[in-house]
Amino acid sequence: MASQIKITEQETSRTVLAGDMNVHYHDVGSGDPLLLLHSYGPGTTGWITFHKILPALSQRYRCIVMDLPNFGRTGPVTYNEPLHNLQARTALALMDALGIEKAHLIGSSQGGQSAMVLAMEHPERVNKLVFGSCHIKTGGDLYLMGNRPSEGNRVTNEVLADPTRENVRRYLRVHIDEEELVTEELVDYIHQNYTSHPDHIAANAASVSVPYDHGAGLPSITAPSLIIWGRYDRMCVFEIGIAALNNITDSRMVLLNNCGHWPPYEKPEEYTAHLLNFLENI
Repeated sequence: MASQIKITEQETSRTVLAGDMNVHYHDVGSGDPLLLLHSYGPGTTGWITFHKILPALSQRYRCIVMDLPNFGRTGPVTYNEPLHNLQARTALALMDALGIEKAHLIGSSQGGQSAMVLAMEHPERVNKLVFGSCHIKTGGDLYLMGNRPSEGNRVTNEVLADPTRENVRRYLRVHIDEEELVTEELVDYIHQNYTSHPDHIAANAASVSVPYDHGAGLPSITAPSLIIWGRYDRMCVFEIGIAALNNITDSRMVLLNNCGHWPPYEKPEEYTAHLLNFLENI
């Protein structure tokens, strides 16, 4: 069974110079390429966001799981521009470095918004687009139900100001709906990945993510799109996904009940089933 296949973080780890940045990624499986862009937050990596869905996906696709700039082992880089533009540009540079002309994009949280940007600006490089748990804009509030700053933002800022294990645990309990999934192992992983990269912390502190609105570009997305959201996302409320659905012509949306901000981590089997059905049958 695909779920019994053992895929480890270290065995799949790769680093390549993409553009002018050392980009870390995981490379597993064979077939048409999937480029997976991970969730936001201190200590987050491509691996922790997506590792639960890789055993099934890698049986049919080549899965490229990228650490975004100043996350995991990518960077460091100091920037003064819209953050998701930088992330999308780096993802494109990784595709170029690996000789990938066209890929399916899978993005969650910040990775979802960056995947949207790449699909807007380089439609010729994108087959299908899967995204969710993300914002469309920064620097204001266009949402009817969602407050800014969200609860997710507030607990994230607590970790950035004081990265204790307790603050990390509280942050995870806000982002993950099922409390049993917030294990000591997960707390240790996130805490260690954040505190062990002072170079990333310094680069982020010196950087500015310029406020921007990518919502105006949504109707230009031509890639068939699947939007996946958690019903109890306390970082990015699911009405954002409905707004995206209303603006992308070839789109459909799945709302996962009893799920927070990390759908691939919280509901891996259900997430994978919807993802594979979309990639192979729609």
